[in-house]
Amino acid sequence: MERRKRAVHMTTVHHPYDPRIYHKQCRSLQDAGFDVTLIARRDPKGNEADKTIRHVKLKTYKSRLGRMIFGTYDAYRKAKAVEADIITFHDPELLPAAWALKNKNNTVIYDIHEDYITSIMQKDYLSGPLKKIVASGYKVMEKCFTRGMGLSLAEKYYEEQYPEGVWILNYPTVNERFIKHAHHGQAEDRVLYTGNVSHVRGALQHARLPVIDPDINVHFVGKCPGELAEEMYAAAGSAADRLNIEGIDSFVEKEVIEARYLERHWLAGIALFPPTEHYRQKELTKFFEYMNAGLPVICSDFPVWKAFIEKYECGIAVDPDDDQAVRKALDHLRSHPEEAARMGQNGKRAVMEELNWQTQERKLVRWYNALSGADMASRKAEEA
Repeated sequence: MERRKRAVHMTTVHHPYDPRIYHKQCRSLQDAGFDVTLIARRDPKGNEADKTIRHVKLKTYKSRLGRMIFGTYDAYRKAKAVEADIITFHDPELLPAAWALKNKNNTVIYDIHEDYITSIMQKDYLSGPLKKIVASGYKVMEKCFTRGMGLSLAEKYYEEQYPEGVWILNYPTVNERFIKHAHHGQAEDRVLYTGNVSHVRGALQHARLPVIDPDINVHFVGKCPGELAEEMYAAAGSAADRLNIEGIDSFVEKEVIEARYLERHWLAGIALFPPTEHYRQKELTKFFEYMNAGLPVICSDFPVWKAFIEKYECGIAVDPDDDQAVRKALDHLRSHPEEAARMGQNGKRAVMEELNWQTQERKLVRWYNALSGADMASRKAEEA
């Protein structure tokens, strides 16, 4: 009997139960018959008993430099021991280790989650000239190390930089509880933000919503640095009691976020990001998740975002720095509950029919089967 094909996913940066890595890619490959190993750091909360993927744990380092040097070597050593048919890595700092793991008997895939070159250009701690030097150096290094590797792209526009890449888009898993869940009556004066909280993801814009609208409450569910949380409370001023931040200095798991969607009749899901090159072209994963839950979306009016919202008729796009326009959007959803409900249903329908992980899962499994030779082995078995 032929052994199952072995697939390794490794990350030194992401949480071990990252939605894209663990809940989508690893679980989809396991369901398709692959022997899957996740190489990642330990869950700080110790939530491991209910997880079904083999998890080889990495040491946790206090400093970023320690993680990049010793964590990378630890990941390399443990991945090499598995002797996998396909190795997928998720962080730029693992490029040298992944290159060293490549041999004639395996395939290595770089799963590109972010536009790292544009992201480097946004780093506040780098000066202008240094940003350009670091970005150019990274581009050269990436090109050298990824020669002969497969490239998996989480966003459509990454294809501009990686024309040889394969789209494995970060759409949400269709949630049966969301499908069955229906909102009735008037929404509460509460809006929801899910996912990591940061300045470039609109933390301060969202924190000011209770100032802009004296009736609105804002709920954040996702990891938020403690110092940033203090900035957000300060931005809200006397309305800080209408900010609820769940996840200060702590990762919030997918299951918890999904539960929050169902707990209330939210007025909208929000994504009022300030204008940055990094986010202007992205179709936010957040959009798909809000739509999956049947929430109308209020987001920044970047051309790509506005076109997306108008295509699916699932929300309102506004200038994030125009307080009057933001207030008007909130008032519109509040005073037109039937239209808001229709926006939510439009979004949910789009996810169920088109913008869902199941469509990407099929592509992922076909690709991995082709790379590992599983398709050929399957055909030979059928012929025999």
